[in-house]
Amino acid sequence: MNNYRIESPPILRDFLAYHETIKAHSKRTVDEYFLDLRNFFRYLKQVRDPSLAGCALDEIDIMDVDLEFVASVTLTDIYGYMTYLSRDRVRHQNSSRSDYGLNAASRARKIATIRSFYNYLTNKAHLLRENPVKDLDSPKIKKELPKYLTLDESIRLLSAVDGKNQERDYCILTLFLNCGLRISELVNLDCKDIQEDALRVLGKGNKVRILYLNDACQDALKRYLAVRRPITGRDADALFLSSQNERISRSTVHAMVKKRLLEAGLDAREYSSHKLRHTAATLMLQNGVDVRAVQEVLGHDHLNTTEIYTHIDNDALRTAAKANPLSHVKNKGKSGT
Repeated sequence: MNNYRIESPPILRDFLAYHETIKAHSKRTVDEYFLDLRNFFRYLKQVRDPSLAGCALDEIDIMDVDLEFVASVTLTDIYGYMTYLSRDRVRHQNSSRSDYGLNAASRARKIATIRSFYNYLTNKAHLLRENPVKDLDSPKIKKELPKYLTLDESIRLLSAVDGKNQERDYCILTLFLNCGLRISELVNLDCKDIQEDALRVLGKGNKVRILYLNDACQDALKRYLAVRRPITGRDADALFLSSQNERISRSTVHAMVKKRLLEAGLDAREYSSHKLRHTAATLMLQNGVDVRAVQEVLGHDHLNTTEIYTHIDNDALRTAAKANPLSHVKNKGKSGT
C-alpha cells in the first residue's frame, strides 16, 4: 500500500498535499501523481549515479530528493526519461511476460504530472524562478473515436440480464447507459443520493452534479431497492452491494459488465463499463440532445471533451456528403468499340 505522506520527501509531499487538500483531487489521482513522480526521480537517480546502475528502479530510495535535485533537471533529462518510457519501461509491472514501452497516452499522462509538479514549484510555492519544463512538448496521441454500443446492442445487453444479482446488475447497466456515469461515481453512490426523480453524483474534483432520472432508471432503482439487503457497518448506506455485503468495488463492476456482455453475445474484449458511458453520450447526441446538455450530464469540465461524440455517426456530416453536387454522378461505364 503506497502512502505518499511517509514515502515521499518533503518537496514532493507538499505538492501532493496541495492537490489533495487545496485542489480537492481524489485519493486515486493523488496516488497516481505520487507513483509517476517517484518513478521519475528513481530514473534520474539511477542515470546520474553509476553505483545504482544495477539496481531495479523499485529498490531506489527517493527520500533525499530535495529542491537542489529537482532544480537541476533539464529538458535533456526529460527527453531521456521519455525515451526510457517508450522503449524500456515495463508495460505491466506485475506480469512476468509483459511487453516493454508505454503507449503515447500513458507517456503523456506521466509528462503531464511532471509538468504539473514544476508549475506548482514555480507558480504556487515560488521555489523555482525558472520552470525547466515550460517548453516541453507532450507525446502526440492518436485520436480515436470512442467505441460504443448501438441502440439495438444496448437493448440486447439489458434484455440478457438474468440469474443471480439480476436486479442489481440490471440497475447498474441501466444507470451507465442512461446517465453516462463514471465507474468511480457509480461505486460511490449512497442510498441517500437518490432524491425522488434525481440522483446526486459526486464527480471528479469533488464536484457535485444532479442527474434527472428517466422512467427506466427509476423503475430499475425501485426493483433493485426492493431486494437490496439491509446491512450494518461502514457500508450501511452504500447503494450497490457486493455478495460480501460491502460497497461494490470497481473490479467487481468491471467483471460484472464483461460477464453480462458475454451473456448478451457481445464482444467483451471491445467494451467495458467506460464504453457504456460512451454509449450514453452517443445515444443522447444522436437523438437530438444539445451537446452542452450532454456536457452537463457527463460532468465534463470542457466542451471539447464532449464534442468528440459529435463525430460519431453525425447526421449533419452525412447530409453534407449527400448535398455535394457530385453525389449523384455515377460511372455509367463505356460501351465497347
